Amino acid sequence: MSAPAWYDNGMRHIWLPYRQMKTAAPPLAVTKTHGSRIVLEDGRELIDGIASWWTAVHGYNPPHITNAIAEQAARMPHVMLGGLLHDQAARLATRLAALLPGDLSRVFFSESGSVAVEVALKMAVQFWLNRGVRTRTKFVAFKGGYHGDTFATMAICDPEEGMHTLFAGVLAQNFICELPRDEESAEALDRFLANHADEAAAIIVEPLVQGAGGMVFHDEQTLQRLRALADKYDLLLIFDEIFTGFGRTGAMFASEAAKVVPDIMTIGKALTGGTLPLAATVASGKVFDAFFSDEPLHALMHGPTYMGNALVCAAANASLDLFESQNRLLAANDIGKAMATALGPCLSLPGVSDVRVRGGIGVVELAGTPNREALCQRFVAEGVWVRPLRNVVYLTPALTISEGELAALTGAVRKVLESGTV
Repeated sequence: MSAPAWYDNGMRHIWLPYRQMKTAAPPLAVTKTHGSRIVLEDGRELIDGIASWWTAVHGYNPPHITNAIAEQAARMPHVMLGGLLHDQAARLATRLAALLPGDLSRVFFSESGSVAVEVALKMAVQFWLNRGVRTRTKFVAFKGGYHGDTFATMAICDPEEGMHTLFAGVLAQNFICELPRDEESAEALDRFLANHADEAAAIIVEPLVQGAGGMVFHDEQTLQRLRALADKYDLLLIFDEIFTGFGRTGAMFASEAAKVVPDIMTIGKALTGGTLPLAATVASGKVFDAFFSDEPLHALMHGPTYMGNALVCAAANASLDLFESQNRLLAANDIGKAMATALGPCLSLPGVSDVRVRGGIGVVELAGTPNREALCQRFVAEGVWVRPLRNVVYLTPALTISEGELAALTGAVRKVLESGTV
């Protein structure tokens, strides 16, 4: 079947993400979505195993969200938040403040996860500047971490993770340390901070699961150690929950499972149920109070043009409605149990080094790095949409996926890896 005209014309001009445009296989033409399925232009349907980069937690086209977007579009699609405020942004901020742990009560909206993290970093540095401290400008981040693709966020990603190595000599220098997974590594981080804490504004971590860096898990005690060290050395603690938030790890937020409250949290991706772009940086009262001043220069001078857009806030409010009315957290844990059972046998396959599951995240780690394009094509041939991260084949399906669709996903993973052709 020949490609439609829009596809051929678009491919002459579009620049696609994370791919070498000269050598990569051409993208698949998509015409619509429904439930956990992507419908291709040629009529084939693929079961989506990664929920469009982890966003579509309620599946595609959830009527409650799409109806809310349509109603808001008819009333008011957008108004700037500079000097104005509308009901959808106000209601969403109020609901998030009530939903998030501890004193995370001040919500700053943006359009993407990377920008939300940039804002968190800016908040952390200015927190100290507003208090007259000009030496705390660096960040403590961790090997295996990934926080975004903008310049400040690249500078706190693992420098060895691959995507940003080209910029090694250009990026700001921060402290990239080992996560304190055990007493030995905790003591090592403690010694490091004893010598360098006065240069750092904050510690930043992806709680429980380091996502795009390889779906690497750590336990709750790791986060408790980080909270204790942040308190000991008077550092802010930032949780980047862009990936882990909204049920993905089996709790609404990873911080809840760990019973640790950060000073700043970033959220995004699943915030609107995979419909429209929205992220937020949420600060504690302690952080906000450092900006609340008679001094104009103490204000947070940041303002994305479309921040708090009425359409996206309506979508997010509708998504929260679904979390309140449907037991998505139970679904995430049920999905995890099914994936653990179905993917567990992969551990006996040649070339598989690990199988791990947490909440709605299932991971099969390979001992070597496969031909990613060939692997993706094999999955498409099996009727599923799965995009490995380097040597990690992972599943993060919609929390509404049916038992049959989930079985088809895990079956396709086993079949492709059993073939030994990756």
